[in-house]
Amino acid sequence: MPTSIFSKIIAGQIPCFMVYEDDLVFSFLDINPLSRGHTLVIPKEPAITLDALSDESAAAIGRVLPKISRAVLNATGATAFNLLQNNGTIAHQAVMHVHFHIIPRYPSGLVRKGEQGRLSSGTGLSIDWTPGTLESSLGPELARSIAAAVR
Repeated sequence: MPTSIFSKIIAGQIPCFMVYEDDLVFSFLDINPLSRGHTLVIPKEPAITLDALSDESAAAIGRVLPKISRAVLNATGATAFNLLQNNGTIAHQAVMHVHFHIIPRYPSGLVRKGEQGRLSSGTGLSIDWTPGTLESSLGPELARSIAAAVR
């Protein structure tokens, strides 16, 4: 895997505002936050996408995500958050190293001073979710195919 900015952060070659570290996981503040407290959680294993991550590293990430999420909420006073993880460039992945974003959400007007001293919610995240319909005739075969691939 090519070296990414995250592997350089893990190696201490690039400074960061670290919030957590263990043998398998590293977590730090995002330097281009969407909101106050925006935190990244990454495996130390150099995998590009989640499906390429070892079971051991995936379990370690799953174990610490709730703990770090609680810490972000407690430290910032936010009452909600988004957990975002992208895989591949067409899914908006910008850094080619598995990473999870913990993005605190605040009621409008409570986060930071913006233009001309006005308060803004400080979140650049928007979600456009346009659900389709799963055709009942296609569902069984698709579910069987996915289930077989899991085994």
